[in-house]
Amino acid sequence: MQQTKITRNIMLGIRNLLLHKLRSFLTMLGVVFGVGSVVAMLSVGEGASKEALSQIRKLGSTNIIVSAIKSTEDEQVATTHSHMSIYGLKYEDHQRISESFTNIKQTAPVKLMRKESRLRERSIELRVVGTTPQWFELVPRDIIAGRVILPLDQENRSPVAVLTEFGARKILATESVIGQTIRIGGDEFEIIGIVKSESGQAGNIQIPDQEIDVYIPINVARQYFGDIFTKVTSGTFEREQVELHQIIVQADETENVEAVAAGIERMLERFHKKKDYVVSVPLALLKQAEATKRTFNIVLGSIAGISLLVGGIGIMNIMLASVTERTREIGIRRAIGAKRRQIVFQFLIETVVLSTTGGIIGLGVGTLIPFLITIFSGMMTVITLSGVLLPLFISMTIGIVFGLYPAINAAKVDPIVALRHE
Repeated sequence: MQQTKITRNIMLGIRNLLLHKLRSFLTMLGVVFGVGSVVAMLSVGEGASKEALSQIRKLGSTNIIVSAIKSTEDEQVATTHSHMSIYGLKYEDHQRISESFTNIKQTAPVKLMRKESRLRERSIELRVVGTTPQWFELVPRDIIAGRVILPLDQENRSPVAVLTEFGARKILATESVIGQTIRIGGDEFEIIGIVKSESGQAGNIQIPDQEIDVYIPINVARQYFGDIFTKVTSGTFEREQVELHQIIVQADETENVEAVAAGIERMLERFHKKKDYVVSVPLALLKQAEATKRTFNIVLGSIAGISLLVGGIGIMNIMLASVTERTREIGIRRAIGAKRRQIVFQFLIETVVLSTTGGIIGLGVGTLIPFLITIFSGMMTVITLSGVLLPLFISMTIGIVFGLYPAINAAKVDPIVALRHE
């Protein structure tokens, strides 16, 4: 019986709203655009933060990346023809780091250089990454074909190479890749595998791998190419001596990452006279990005929530006008026995119907906007369940909050005065 009465009141409320279709529609627009903007902004914010967080996670939450950098002093002297810049990490640094910390699980030294690579008539400039088998555990990527560098390759100083998918397609085209011989610089290497790779930057940390990488054992890189590199640009040449460009360190537990990073920083300060290195901690960047994401969502949600507030004010305004117009109707209902709470309930139903209908339409608009943003701008957008339900819940709440005052006003109308109203 009670359910039938509620259903009847809802249908009555819908009929009353349909008597003024245009006015009801215009009133709903405030809620439609409010809910739509909340959903769209939250999805854009969620997409941006998810993309940033995924980039950071690719670096490894337990990894620490120590990179060689050229100090200001080196940059000044490098402009002269006779001077050779000596900077960066040493083989001894890698050994000290590996042996001095009990909380380190494994490490991977990295030597980087760019070399012209050729397979018969096809050639491409690749970034040669001299490293150990541990690289493929610290920077895990899918193996497309063949295998990666093994400890036996390292021990035997085997001239083997692992290409990225991009490099393999460029230089090998449609040929069978595994077992081919590629010339890197002036030396020949056997291709033993192909891996996927990532590229880009996470925060201020460069992702260790690139699309144009070719991986070879680090002792082979040192034997074939040495530690001195010559760059020729615009008629001048620059010579650099760098033993290691990176050392990737993996801590045994997430809780120990920041302590190990601080210890590495202190150790390097003792053995390096100048600041020619930088210690990057993806975990700290991840925590910062997650905090930024929360702040970003709060700010975007607050801005979009103002639109909902405006929609609520519009509902209150139209319902106050409706109470004035329907004063005689209220008087008749009171005269035939309707209680005040029934009058309040009837007007609340109408405001909730307005706000809920506007909220549902707004959800459709809000999910369409991110879809269009992704299509036309390529920006990642993510619509979450909370990003949909929260605006709908807020719109329903606004209907109740902003409809309560007009409903109470309607219930306070004196039946005698109401019956005299024209």
